[in-house]
Amino acid sequence: MKVVDNHSGTPDWQSIDQCMEEWTPKALLVGIPLTAEGEKQDMTHHASGFAKRLKKRYNVPVFDADERFSSIEAQQELQKMRARGQRGKTQHADVDKLAAALILERWFSEHL
Repeated sequence: MKVVDNHSGTPDWQSIDQCMEEWTPKALLVGIPLTAEGEKQDMTHHASGFAKRLKKRYNVPVFDADERFSSIEAQQELQKMRARGQRGKTQHADVDKLAAALILERWFSEHL
């Protein structure tokens, strides 16, 4: 798994191109940020636009996934791991990677 940076609203397309070439996925999943109540917000539109650009650029199915609370769940899990002595200090990228894994797990459990 790899977290790809987004600079001022512009995805790192070169990194994404490399991942697509290396992994040759049959579909992609984009986390869609919603409010706690499930309502759309400004970032929701950016994520949906990104999903559309992925589909157009790579011609593979792109699925949306509700990403609510995934970062909180990831932080809690990392705290538990630290408390058990299984890991040291957590970086923001660690939270992002685990949150992405949780989003993917949730999506698979709901759709397969």
